[in-house]
Amino acid sequence: MVGGVCLGVVAGLLVVAVLDLDVGDRAASVVGAVVAVAGLALSLITLLVTPAGGGPGAGPVTVRARGRGAVAAGGSVRGNAIGDRAKVTGPPASSPPPAAPGPPGGRNVTARGEGAVSAGEDIVDNAIGEDSER
Repeated sequence: MVGGVCLGVVAGLLVVAVLDLDVGDRAASVVGAVVAVAGLALSLITLLVTPAGGGPGAGPVTVRARGRGAVAAGGSVRGNAIGDRAKVTGPPASSPPPAAPGPPGGRNVTARGEGAVSAGEDIVDNAIGEDSER
């Protein structure tokens, strides 16, 4: 339907331009302005309506860390030192492929308890725990 409307507008502009170039120029300017405003409105609506995390079916992410030293992340945890005297040394490991998309809708990420670690996506290339080293 949108393609048919666009084709009709282009054909109409061509006819007007052939018959009277000045009128065609003004008509094309008005049509361009209307299309620009419609595009801006559609962009704003999409920005305001799309949930955090993007993508189709994505929903809200709830992240909670409870307990001494607990760590929770809504996304991936890569290349971190987590814990007393933990350290990351040397260059990072090669980047793993991106995480597979999760189930549609929102998700809850909870790390509960002393030293608990939880992530909504991948946990890769980290030093986790007391005196650990990567």
